[in-house]
Amino acid sequence: MSLMDSSAADFTLIAGPCSAESREQVLATAAGLSGLPLRYFRAGVWKPRTRPGSFEGAGETALSWLGEVREKYGFAIAVEVADAQHVAAALKAGVEAVWVGARTTVNPFAVQQLADALRGVQVQVLVKNPVIPDVDLWLGGIERMERAGFSEVWAVHRGFPGYGAASPYRNPPSWAIPIELRRRRSDLKIICDPSHISGKRSGIEPVSQKALDLGFDGLMIETHATPEQALSDAAQQVTPETLRGILDRLVMRRNRGDRDERLAALRNQMDVLDAEMIHLLGRRNDLTMQIGAIKKELGMTAYQPERWGEIVTTRMDWAAKYGLEPVEVLALFQLIHLNSVQKQLAILGEDSSGF
Repeated sequence: MSLMDSSAADFTLIAGPCSAESREQVLATAAGLSGLPLRYFRAGVWKPRTRPGSFEGAGETALSWLGEVREKYGFAIAVEVADAQHVAAALKAGVEAVWVGARTTVNPFAVQQLADALRGVQVQVLVKNPVIPDVDLWLGGIERMERAGFSEVWAVHRGFPGYGAASPYRNPPSWAIPIELRRRRSDLKIICDPSHISGKRSGIEPVSQKALDLGFDGLMIETHATPEQALSDAAQQVTPETLRGILDRLVMRRNRGDRDERLAALRNQMDVLDAEMIHLLGRRNDLTMQIGAIKKELGMTAYQPERWGEIVTTRMDWAAKYGLEPVEVLALFQLIHLNSVQKQLAILGEDSSGF
């Protein structure tokens, strides 16, 4: 089923420019999006940038441009807020939705201040995942908004910054994190932001399709009338025309509850393989304990940088040979290695609780 079909009415589409740069740019983008089933027209009014000197948004002036979008095209408006002043200005302008950005979600104090500022108002609240892959921190931000009186807070998955390894993504998706969020809170609506995950136009469609295949409830896609001229995140924005093509090609799948004999047979095989993997992890743990004992005897540290570098290189190479995603395999071995170091620290008599 294409997302352009009327039967996809339960799907949430949010689109608009990374930043509201000028009245002309905002209205031109909205005109291009006219006719699409947008739930919200998004635009950054205040832009938190990693380093100073870049375009940091037009500020409150841009809210009036978004008001014109609402009046002329009927789109509800969504903006990012990072402090109480942003909230006050956005509410005064009548925005229908606000989102908490990844840099803010990582700080519970900041999220609580936003929750207090929003308490008692009628807007849709969205919470992006924090910049670190911590499902508890993400869920904590959502719960703070729920305690402020918002009965339906949406989660937005925008990926996590990656370090030290080549990646095809700007912010590797680490799909296990939103999947765990859904496991804990099946009632939550989860929106995918493929623009920030991919970091480039060509990656938006495949990331979007994977999100749909995983059962996500919507997409937030950065769209700009002339993306090559954008003042922020130019490489990851698409034109409204390109967005139409992407939406027409994407396939939305249903979460079917009925059992299928073919699926049951394959899942049985997968259960057997999972049992084998756990058995192998147990054997690896035995080797970890033996290595820890030898390191203690030789006076060696638990963490050996050269060995870890060797593991990273070889395991990513092995992953590629078997058609696996090297970055995802690396994430798995980071967890395995962390557990190994913790076990060896305990053998050495060191406290590993904060490692």
